[in-house]
Amino acid sequence: MIGTMEYADILDHSELVSRMVLKSDIMESYQKSLRALNEDEEAQRLIMAFKDIKVHYEDVQRFGRYHPDYSDIMKKVRAAKREMDMNDKVAAFKIAERNLQKLLDEISEYVAKSVSDDIKAPKDGAALTDGGCGCGSGSSGCGCKAS
Repeated sequence: MIGTMEYADILDHSELVSRMVLKSDIMESYQKSLRALNEDEEAQRLIMAFKDIKVHYEDVQRFGRYHPDYSDIMKKVRAAKREMDMNDKVAAFKIAERNLQKLLDEISEYVAKSVSDDIKAPKDGAALTDGGCGCGSGSSGCGCKAS
């Protein structure tokens, strides 16, 4: 077990790293793009339109191709997502979000590798993808990108 002073030292160092991340240009860019996104009425309208159609999409997904509105909803979801993604504020936010995630992934990987080469850390924005489960096992039956 880690001694109390060692544990406190580790926590102090982790707080230092978090303060450095919070003061970084990458975090500043993220916060600036998030503010711009939240303040832009058009972007918010597009986000809400996408969320609304996504509710219908999830309902249709329960039945798949057999749902009578399957084709119509699939087209509407793709169109709403494309329109939302083409908005400058949304696109800028997604880029800033990916950059911040990349920084956090690199920090996690650095910490993991400094402990042992066998420790897994998130890679390639695995936290932002829907494909991986994030379990860190990296087994062949898992969709994680941790291996």
